[in-house]
Amino acid sequence: MNDIDFEKLINEAIDILESVGMPKAQQNERSALCLLALLNLTPDKTWKQAKARLIGITPIMDWIRVHYHKNYAPNTRETIRRQTIHQFVESGIAVYNPDKPDRPVNSPKTVYQIEDNVLKLIRSFGKNSWKRNLFSYLSAHETLAARYAKERKQNKVDVKISKGKKIGLSPGEHSELIRDIIEEFCPRFVPGGSLIYAGDTGDKFGYFDGALFLKLGIKIDSHGKMPDVAVFCSKRNWLLLIEAVTSHGPVDGKRYLELSALFSNSKAGLVYVTAFPNKSLMSRYVSEIAWETEVWVADSPSHLIHFNGDRFLGPYSE
Repeated sequence: MNDIDFEKLINEAIDILESVGMPKAQQNERSALCLLALLNLTPDKTWKQAKARLIGITPIMDWIRVHYHKNYAPNTRETIRRQTIHQFVESGIAVYNPDKPDRPVNSPKTVYQIEDNVLKLIRSFGKNSWKRNLFSYLSAHETLAARYAKERKQNKVDVKISKGKKIGLSPGEHSELIRDIIEEFCPRFVPGGSLIYAGDTGDKFGYFDGALFLKLGIKIDSHGKMPDVAVFCSKRNWLLLIEAVTSHGPVDGKRYLELSALFSNSKAGLVYVTAFPNKSLMSRYVSEIAWETEVWVADSPSHLIHFNGDRFLGPYSE
């Protein structure tokens, strides 16, 4: 059996994982090989010969090495367990310790087995009945990809951007700080301002007002690193570029120049702001903050810290 035969079965296993709704992170060679190991499907067999058997993580790795000549280092054991087998169990593709459900979590005897309905489905792969069987399976089982998507939606950070209008950002402290910037900072220091951009850890453009960007003469370089929040104040013709700091740095000298270059064609004056969730985190970065910028701290929302310059909260090109 040559490498081409290996590749064909592996690609078919990936197709199966995609078909049953596994997330993108599990649609890969590692997960395909783990599925083949659970099915004891060596390269000389067909899908109808798939079988259910009890097997642990290390035996899976050994089986893959022997039959598919893929050698996973011992330190990848946890990757296989956490990034493939865990999701197989979550999705219902595999069953955890079916021979002894009360086996201790850290037991070296832990084993996994393909679920009966999944085994029946997989045995029909490549046959005329595959699509019909797949439809029946999916009708009766919520896919893991769908469940993950639902959970992400449920855990979204709701941000009120204007009266009666909200956006949802990916869950996490970074999004929570962006929410505070929009809901607490802006009404206090940019009343009447228009949100034109809000970043999102899960999607670069959590909110983007392309029409307003064009009106301001701004052409965004897709390769440029956007600020976390951009707000336009039409009354003063200011464009506030705000960085939310939870793990990465503030508007330092380097970032100041990057943002200046990225928004160099703006018809509005640029104002640079760094936002922190609290003063404790701010104290770690205070020596890095660029002059002629502003700092806002979410747990003291009515105050603004001014880093020198000849005006308080305003652009310096005027």
